[in-house]
Amino acid sequence: MSDSRIEVPEVVVERLPQYLRALLLLEESRIEVISSQELGALLQVTPAQIRKDFSYFGKFGKQGSGYDVNHLVEQLRQILGLHRTWNVAVVGVGRLGRSIISYPGFQSQGFRVVCAFESSDKLIGQMAGGLLVHDFANFKEVSQSENVNIAIVAVPASAAQDVIDQLVEGGIRAILNYAPKPAIVPSNVKIRNVDPVISLQSMTYHLNNVDQNNGTDC
Repeated sequence: MSDSRIEVPEVVVERLPQYLRALLLLEESRIEVISSQELGALLQVTPAQIRKDFSYFGKFGKQGSGYDVNHLVEQLRQILGLHRTWNVAVVGVGRLGRSIISYPGFQSQGFRVVCAFESSDKLIGQMAGGLLVHDFANFKEVSQSENVNIAIVAVPASAAQDVIDQLVEGGIRAILNYAPKPAIVPSNVKIRNVDPVISLQSMTYHLNNVDQNNGTDC
């Protein structure tokens, strides 16, 4: 495991789930050992980068013999805290919020959506994906009773900062923000902003460069 005195770069932390996902697929395919070269080829990461990333957390393989897939999966689960279940609250139960609540992939990966919240009187008291929709004004009380660890925000951009401020006041220290607007949080709160438009724009950059190199003017 990692030395608590060593600060792991955030970019390394963001790559760990990608390594885990690839290794789980290898595990399903009954592949027992993989080299850093083979893993790098799967993920388009250099073998040197993989070895450097893993070095923050100890030694997981032997030079020349590769990594034991099952062992590495278990180690990464421990490092990422996936050896336990994390309770999740969803704030905002519009189309996006309901899709998040109903997503079947959370449970198998250690995340359990346990409660949902809204500010709209039309939605409070309804059911969303099998969950009762609570009044967001009661977030602190409900989230504490449900032992919520993480909140997912699926509200309009105009409401995001205010909602996130209230989540922080309610004791939440990990937030996944789907609102297309970055939010400001204290340094002890970890927030991830998910914006598919930004991802699309990064892809059109590459498409645009290809078109320009080919002499195409779209």
